[in-house]
Amino acid sequence: MRSFRAGPMVFGLLFTLATIITAVAAPLTAPTTLYLPVVVGPRGSAPPGGGGNLLVNAPYFAVADVDDRFSELAIFWFGAVTPSQNYADVRLGYNDTELYVYVAIFDRRLWYDTTPEPADLTNWDAVTLYLDPSDGATLSASSHRFVAQFSGAGGRQYQAAYRASGSAWTLANVAFTTRPGWRGEWMNDETDDRGWAMSFRVPFSSLGLSGRPTDGTRWRMALVVHDRDDRAGTPIPDQSWPPAANLQAPSTWGTLRFGLPGYTPPAVAAPQTITIRQGLNGAVVPDVGVGGGAVCGDGLDFWSEWGISTRDAGRGDFNVQNQSDIADWPCFAKYFVTFPLNGLPSGQAIVSAKLVLHQFGNSEPSQARPSLIQALTVGADWDERTTNWNNAPLATENVGAGWVDPLTTSSGWPGVRREIDVTRAVAGAYAAGTPLRLALYSADSAYHSGKYFVSSDTGDWNAVGRPTLLVTIGAPVR
Repeated sequence: MRSFRAGPMVFGLLFTLATIITAVAAPLTAPTTLYLPVVVGPRGSAPPGGGGNLLVNAPYFAVADVDDRFSELAIFWFGAVTPSQNYADVRLGYNDTELYVYVAIFDRRLWYDTTPEPADLTNWDAVTLYLDPSDGATLSASSHRFVAQFSGAGGRQYQAAYRASGSAWTLANVAFTTRPGWRGEWMNDETDDRGWAMSFRVPFSSLGLSGRPTDGTRWRMALVVHDRDDRAGTPIPDQSWPPAANLQAPSTWGTLRFGLPGYTPPAVAAPQTITIRQGLNGAVVPDVGVGGGAVCGDGLDFWSEWGISTRDAGRGDFNVQNQSDIADWPCFAKYFVTFPLNGLPSGQAIVSAKLVLHQFGNSEPSQARPSLIQALTVGADWDERTTNWNNAPLATENVGAGWVDPLTTSSGWPGVRREIDVTRAVAGAYAAGTPLRLALYSADSAYHSGKYFVSSDTGDWNAVGRPTLLVTIGAPVR
C-alpha cells in the first residue's frame, strides 16, 4: 500500500515488553531461512563508498512494475526528525523501461499550493530528483531535474522537468510520472500530521536511452526535500542527499550504480576463518539501535524527543523495522555496529565474510511477514552512548542483504541464526585499514515488520548470540 488515502491518522501498534516475551515464550520449530548474498564485489575493487562518495546500488527486477518488489528495493536515508525538519527514506530500483524512486518523508505539517505554477513548486512541500546519466563533473545537456510537489490528489500540474543549459535549468518536455501519498489529520492547516510520500517513474527513453543501462553503469544523482509548515511560508532549510551536494556540480552528487556488484574470491593458500565478536579475544564491537525500538517510541513526543532519544543504548537486543505506511514511522528502527579488523593478519586476501545475527522474536508473530534486512556501510565513527536517529551517520553504500522469516514460537537462546554476506565491504575496509562500520535497515512494506535480534550488550551467558563477523582470509597466490 503505497498510495495513502486522505483521512484520520492511523497509529501503529505500540509493542510492549510483554509483547516481546509473548513472541518468544513457546517452543519453536525453526523456519526455513533464505540467505541472499547479493552485494559483494570484485577483487581489487575500491572500498564501498570510497572517496567520500555516497553510492547506492540499484537492484534490477524483470517485472512490469518495480513497485511490486517494494520490500526488495535499495534503501538509504537523510534528514532529521524535529518539529521543523524533515527526514526521508529513499527506496529505488529499476526494470527494463524505467527507474523507480520512492521518497517517504516524516513531516509535521503538510502544505501544498492549490494553484501551482512550475516556478513555485518548491516553495511548498516538494521533492526534487536530480539525475545526470553522463556522470559528468559539471552541468550539461544530460543533467536533469525532476520536481514533484506534494498534493492531495496529484496531477501533472504538480510536477515539472528541467534540463541544464549552461549553468541554468530550463523547463523541458521530458516525460516522467509521479504519485503522492500522505497520512495525517488534514492538509493546509495547523494540525500535526505524520508525513507524505512521492514516487517517481523516469522512463529510460525520456533520457535518450533505448533500454535499461548495462550492469555497472554509474549515474550522478541527488535529492532535495523542500518543506513548508505554515500558510505564510516561513523559510525552512532544505534537506538534501548528499548533504554537501552542490546542485550546480554533478561531481558532488551521490552515485547511482545500476545492478548489484559481485565478488570474485582470490586464490589463496592456507585459508583460515577468523571470528570477531564482542568480548572474544578482547574484541570490542560497539552497537546501538535507534528509532522506535520494540515499543514504537512509546512515551516520547514524536517530534521533539523521538529523533534524539538514546534510550536503546546499552540494550541486550535491537530491532530492525520499516513499512510503507508513513503514519507508523515512530515504529521504524535501524541498527549500527562496528567490527574491528585490526586483529586480522596483514598482507592477506579476503575470501569471504559473513555477518551472523541471532533472531529471538518479531512484532505481532501471527501477522508478521519475511523481511529483507539490508546491510549498508557507514563512513563515520559514532558513539553508542550518544547516537540517535538524527545524528547517526548516513549510509555510504548498500553491501548485502538477507531474508529473515518471522518466528511464531520460541527459538530458545541464543536465537535463530541469520546470515548476511558482507564480503565486499570487509575486503574494502581491510584494504583501507579501517574498521567495518555497518548499518542494518529494511525497505519493508507490510505492517508488523519488526525483527528482534541479540546485540553485543547481551550478557556473557548468551555471548554466542552476539553479532559476529566470520572472515575467511588467506595468503594470496601470485
